[in-house]
Amino acid sequence: MSEKTHEYTLSDGTSIRDLPKVSLHDHLDGGLRPATIIELAAEIGLELPATDPDALGAWFAEKSNSGSLVEYLKTFDLTTAVMQTREGLTRVAREFVEDLGDDGVVYGEIRWAPEQHLGRGLSLDETVEAVQEGIEQGIADVSATGRPIRVGQLVSAMRHLDRGLEIAELAVRHRDRGVVGFDIAGPEAGFPAADHKAAFDYLASQFFPTTVHAGEADGLESIRGAILDGRALRLGHGVRLAEDIVIERSDDENTYVTLGTLAQWVKDREIALETSPSSNLQAGAIAAWGDDILDHPFDLLYQLGFRVTVNTDNRLMSGTTLTRELSILADAFAYDRTDLEVFQLNAAASAFLPLEEREELAEIITAGFEGS
Repeated sequence: MSEKTHEYTLSDGTSIRDLPKVSLHDHLDGGLRPATIIELAAEIGLELPATDPDALGAWFAEKSNSGSLVEYLKTFDLTTAVMQTREGLTRVAREFVEDLGDDGVVYGEIRWAPEQHLGRGLSLDETVEAVQEGIEQGIADVSATGRPIRVGQLVSAMRHLDRGLEIAELAVRHRDRGVVGFDIAGPEAGFPAADHKAAFDYLASQFFPTTVHAGEADGLESIRGAILDGRALRLGHGVRLAEDIVIERSDDENTYVTLGTLAQWVKDREIALETSPSSNLQAGAIAAWGDDILDHPFDLLYQLGFRVTVNTDNRLMSGTTLTRELSILADAFAYDRTDLEVFQLNAAASAFLPLEEREELAEIITAGFEGS
């Protein structure tokens, strides 16, 4: 059964797809429809490993299940190749928003790196404008079906390159035209947030929010750098924060732990963890604990009171949706509707929106969960 038709439900029969959801960590170049890749590739003469949508989707899934973030990232060479024109960027962004709406998302933040889309002559500003055009088209399409949705851009700089300040200035330039925050993405190990100090200093001077990929392909130093150097309000994945938690002992009813100073700080400051269960497995982010969803430290972090959120990361590569990610966790850890509501309220509280709008978003979520 395809993801489009699969109906994920909780034990009480609640349709997870029908519940209002918030998506904070979702990459534009990781959420293309296989059929769209095929069509756009034909227009530019790009050779693909498969020209049937199902076969191409299976190829992405196979290449993404390597257990290595480096190998996982190689699949993006194909998707970014068809996102080098204004028309391609606009179409991909429009369909991206439509797919969020189909999944019951009421607020989403789309992250992407403009510097990766300059191959056919677009300027940085033109790429942001093209994506925003597509987002607005998608919002109109979804709203026309009676499902209101709101979407913002997260502009990312590639952490292994040297355009951080330029991309930060780009993000701030478009802060009133769709861009809501800044991120650094790409290979994590060996490329600390400190490499982009000028960018983060500038963003701080402009009071512009940041989220930083950390605690996925690298450990506690990466998280420490994201907070100290990146002034991160959220951690992209952040699952390896569990390395700073020592389990002293467990009995039939309780687990007794000691939190390190970094973990305690993240918890006390309510710095959101943008976890992506399927992607975390694929990229080997939880290898220290195992290779099954039951080994994921998500439940430990949740039970300890961390502000955990659930995300897809890359829907194409992981063959997933936010509905599916929530279903996976619910099945693994016996979560019910109350738990899923907490995850959405956590995400709403951490969204890069003004306080009043975050409160309105929380009200939409609460009303939707009560009415389902």
